[in-house]
Amino acid sequence: MGNGETVRVLVVCIHNSARSQMAETYLNAMGHGKVEAKSAGLEPGKLNPIVVRAMQEDGYDISGNTTKSVFDFRKEGRRYDYVIAVCDKEAEERCPIFPGAGKRLHWPFGDPSSFQGTEEEKLAYTRKIRDEIKEGVQLFLSRL
Repeated sequence: MGNGETVRVLVVCIHNSARSQMAETYLNAMGHGKVEAKSAGLEPGKLNPIVVRAMQEDGYDISGNTTKSVFDFRKEGRRYDYVIAVCDKEAEERCPIFPGAGKRLHWPFGDPSSFQGTEEEKLAYTRKIRDEIKEGVQLFLSRL
């Protein structure tokens, strides 16, 4: 990140309701203005309230975020240095190709939305995924 240019990153998952939202937040916050991250989904859904709560616990308010479609970004001709899929392999393979995208990366994380259990069990699982994503972002940023 030493050349002064902003690194543009798109984070993609299925619904843009959990994993990609967390990764976008961490990339923008921890990139200190040197990274411009956006997130989108293959089938945009609703922001996961447990993810909102887990992120609030870590000092980030994403409650006002909206879910977006990766296909809308593609149609707009947006360009990214990195397109990072944070979903399972099958969903990652459905991601569209972005013209001029520098690199496609796949970071497979568990899906907080698919976890079954009590509210507290779901929150505990989401915290685990949140922390894994945060570590992944730190590693990514250290290599730029």
